[in-house]
Amino acid sequence: MSRPEKIYLNNSNLMYSFASTPNIGMVRETFFLNQLQQGHKVNYPNKGDFLVDDKYLFEVGGKSKSFEQIKDIPDSFLAVDNTEIGHGARIPLWMFGILY
Repeated sequence: MSRPEKIYLNNSNLMYSFASTPNIGMVRETFFLNQLQQGHKVNYPNKGDFLVDDKYLFEVGGKSKSFEQIKDIPDSFLAVDNTEIGHGARIPLWMFGILY
């Protein structure tokens, strides 16, 4: 038995009850996972943050997040916070809230 890489709460709002300023990266990833796990299969891959439906790879981050970690992987996308409009494979994080 090994220690898990990451543990996510069910709801990103719960993180603020445990810490006055939770890690913003974990808040973003928790939100993303919460929104997608309702209708999709979500796994933790070797590269990137989440593998959705065994096909789509997502890296979650802030506005300045680059494709560096997932640049050579087909069907890979960035889910970025603090941006209103997406372009190409850069999708605003807030749009995943529509999936729920």
